[in-house]
Amino acid sequence: MIRRKIIFSLVSLVAMFTLAACTGKDDAAPKGDSSSNMMEGHEGMNHAGTSDVPEGLKEALDPTYPVGSKAIIHADHMPGMNEAEATISGAFDTTVYTITYTPLNGGEKVENHKWIIHEEIENATNDSYQAGDEVIINAEHMEGMDDVTATIESAEDTTVYMVDYQDTETGEDVTYHKWVTESELSAVE
Repeated sequence: MIRRKIIFSLVSLVAMFTLAACTGKDDAAPKGDSSSNMMEGHEGMNHAGTSDVPEGLKEALDPTYPVGSKAIIHADHMPGMNEAEATISGAFDTTVYTITYTPLNGGEKVENHKWIIHEEIENATNDSYQAGDEVIINAEHMEGMDDVTATIESAEDTTVYMVDYQDTETGEDVTYHKWVTESELSAVE
């Protein structure tokens, strides 16, 4: 009987610590720019998505990494992403933006989120936006992002990729991750 109570107590304690570890972000995490702290504010990032892309997004005619090819990811938008081997599931020519916004669900301000694309901006103009412009986002890469007003931090015309990969920390399969830029990929050796 005592042995059962000890085992039950240990199982309960492990479950409690596991749940506590999964309940949010580290409030002690330092603030900074995207180069020193690229994962900041990305705890609510959707790990898997759909193959759906925004209306008007044009497939790349001659991408460096064609659909079905493999590449190594050199970005840490999310934990477990950097150095993962990816399979390219889409390649598109567009303008990518880093944005800063406060989630509609009341979360903390997200600074320098990478990436949204031009076609994910509500009523987007034909011209690219510039740093400092305010736009409304039509994307749900993270909780509380859809329909939020965001400030453009940077803009770049490039090929963006939708990728499938296995999380290097958890082993979880991530499908249709949106977006990785061409400069964040390298050939598999």
